[in-house]
Amino acid sequence: MANIPFTHLHVHSQYSIIDGQASVAALVNKAADGMTAVALTDHGNMLGIKEFFDLCRKKGVKPIMGVEAYVAERSIADKSDKNLDRSGRHLILLAKNRTGYRNLLKLTSIASVEGFFYRPRIDKQLLEQYHEGLIVTSACLGGEVPQKIMKGDRRR
Repeated sequence: MANIPFTHLHVHSQYSIIDGQASVAALVNKAADGMTAVALTDHGNMLGIKEFFDLCRKKGVKPIMGVEAYVAERSIADKSDKNLDRSGRHLILLAKNRTGYRNLLKLTSIASVEGFFYRPRIDKQLLEQYHEGLIVTSACLGGEVPQKIMKGDRRR
């Protein structure tokens, strides 16, 4: 059977508290065993991105910078009754260029400074404002799309 190229677009490192355990170096070393590219998408942060980028470049693997963002159901500017939206829905954001990378940095900074409530959160308005250069995927079962599908809601 021929080798089929594969690129992981949703990978967590030790910077995804409770969800990831692999070191950035271990992830990159494993990717270098046959992958041409790999993404790092830690939960709500980009703490390992510099190390990831440097190691990928050193090993000849294309680094794809990303984050698994928490998206609040309501605006993070709305400070009333936060308990209704403790964590937010998961969403994978990947930078496709330098503008996208800068927008990831902006979004994760806002999430940590202004949107933090149990977790660093953004909202759809922020995503609309800083969407340029980003690729967005539906993430894991904690995402809005998978949650609706699991509840039988297949409407838009």
